[in-house]
Amino acid sequence: MKFANVRLLALHFIRNAVQPKSFYLIYLLFVLLTVYATVSGIQNHVVQNDIRKSYQVKARHSWEANPDKHPHRMAHFGTFAFRIGSPLGMFDYGLESFTGSTVFLEAHRQNSVNFSDASFSTGTLRFGELSMALLAQLVLPLILIFIGFSSIAADRQNGTLKILISQGANWLEILFGRSIGLFILALLFVLPVILATLIALLLYGNTLTSNGLWWRFALIVLGYILFLFVVAVTTILVSAQSKAPKNALLRLLGIWLLMVVLLPKSAQTLGSYWYPKPTKLAFQSAIEKEEIQKGDSHNPDDPYYKKLRDSVLAVHQVDEVTDLPFNYGGFVMREGEKISSTLYRKHHADLLKTYQDQNNMSRYMALLNPYMAIKQLSMSLSGTDFSSYIDFQEQADDYRYELSQKMNELQMQYISPKKKSGSEGKTHVVDHEHWSAFPDFVHRAVPLKKSIAEAALAFISIGLWGFLSFGLLLLTAKKASAL
Repeated sequence: MKFANVRLLALHFIRNAVQPKSFYLIYLLFVLLTVYATVSGIQNHVVQNDIRKSYQVKARHSWEANPDKHPHRMAHFGTFAFRIGSPLGMFDYGLESFTGSTVFLEAHRQNSVNFSDASFSTGTLRFGELSMALLAQLVLPLILIFIGFSSIAADRQNGTLKILISQGANWLEILFGRSIGLFILALLFVLPVILATLIALLLYGNTLTSNGLWWRFALIVLGYILFLFVVAVTTILVSAQSKAPKNALLRLLGIWLLMVVLLPKSAQTLGSYWYPKPTKLAFQSAIEKEEIQKGDSHNPDDPYYKKLRDSVLAVHQVDEVTDLPFNYGGFVMREGEKISSTLYRKHHADLLKTYQDQNNMSRYMALLNPYMAIKQLSMSLSGTDFSSYIDFQEQADDYRYELSQKMNELQMQYISPKKKSGSEGKTHVVDHEHWSAFPDFVHRAVPLKKSIAEAALAFISIGLWGFLSFGLLLLTAKKASAL
């Protein structure tokens, strides 16, 4: 293979592709869509984060503004945790619109994350939101298909292909030249997306709160470059194996529909069918059933807590809980919180295992589908995937548990042990300065290593597709015919 011929064929392909005025119209429309997606992505990111940060401050002020009060009342008063959007969410919205951003934190109860955009949507959200990632994943492959579908099929139909081969070009040079030419055009189209994302991150990306922001961005760019190379090569290969341009176009559109619609939807449906999740009512009922078996910390006559009381009295060698050196009510609440949290986390882990099994259908299907691979890679590194949402949920519950237990410890330490139970009474309070002493909730970004681990299979898939593309080029060059 002569690289001079490959270079000449690539340049010839690019020259022919950019000659029609329609090319510049398509490019202009794509740039305008990129600008629109960038502006809307920045606006959504800034507005949502400003709202969440302001309400996090208000929730904190509300917490600290409480007067001297019984600690258990404060545990039930609770507070809120707000999820701060990732800077790369401006590029790829991922699941942000469906997973919620706010959770109420209170004692003895783990609430779900609420206030997702989908919950307020009229239903149009299911068709997707125009983001820069969507342009690179869906729109750009279609543009490449329409640019390259006739690249070899048309030459075969009008006899140009036979002239090329008779003049000394071989099939490998033709396939490589056309593929490189189409790939260069793909880079030309994706360049505005990359530049727009870079500008958005420089202006609005908080590198202090986003773990490894620039590494994430670099890996995303690398992933999309590999993805577009696969799309370019596939387009040329299908054109080379088609007798007429219209046949190539129909095949390529069929492949696009298969990769973008049928396979992803099939993976989701199969995952839900093989690994059904419990309803919210069944999930909560299972936890409450086990809680009843373990015991009710608010019921002084509960058998479990009666045994606990007797053992505590025996250890301290006293006859009444009022004789203990600490407030027994706070001790019971601390034990009850520990038990209820352990039960919730066990059932929640089982639920997450079900969701993970469902998602694994899509993850493993990505080995067969480069579109699903780049989508997973993009969401994982952007911090807008399901694991990022779960990470926030776990951070919020850890904070809730620490807050509840801190209130229980304050009750044990400062509330007179002569008080047997309950939280009523003006005399049984602690100083309000303790409220501000407990730190506020701060949402931390998912660690870079965890995001890379989530995206590893997708990266492997795209890499394998890249090697497969080279292999198919070599194989097609041996078997292709000019007729």
